[in-house]
Amino acid sequence: LVSLVKSGVKKVSASGVAIVSDSPDIANARIEFDNGCVANITASRISLNNMRKTRIFQRSGYIAIDFLKKTSEFIQIDEIDGEPDPFDMVIDLGEGKKSKKIALTKPTIEMHNAIQKELEHFHECVTQHKKSIVSIEDGYDSLVLATKIMEQMQFSNHFSSTIKSEINR
Repeated sequence: LVSLVKSGVKKVSASGVAIVSDSPDIANARIEFDNGCVANITASRISLNNMRKTRIFQRSGYIAIDFLKKTSEFIQIDEIDGEPDPFDMVIDLGEGKKSKKIALTKPTIEMHNAIQKELEHFHECVTQHKKSIVSIEDGYDSLVLATKIMEQMQFSNHFSSTIKSEINR
């Protein structure tokens, strides 16, 4: 995440709830970056559905990646110049505003074993002295961020436990 956004972390808010175990079974984190990007991350081991998805939103559309189904979609929103194509998906934004069209692209995904590729890359880095795709700084920054998220979850759990204790008095 840190290497994708390419910005420092401004603020971390997180919470987790233990439902069936002694540690959080569902967790949510909101990460605000210095460049204005915001990431919302949810992890759950009690969900009824297996899900491994990433959605990246930007002004002109968004990218959706489903890691379990091995699919991706790029939804792009563009202004329409002139008459739209009869097959365009058009959004009418009201009087005085230009209509926009939605374009959907489904890139072809190259199928491979991600763990095998990771191990092959590691082997190449060690044996051929190649530079790793993920730098040690990116790894360190990710660990720092994960630690901040865990600290925030502990704080929010302590805070909510204190409130519950006060209410139950």
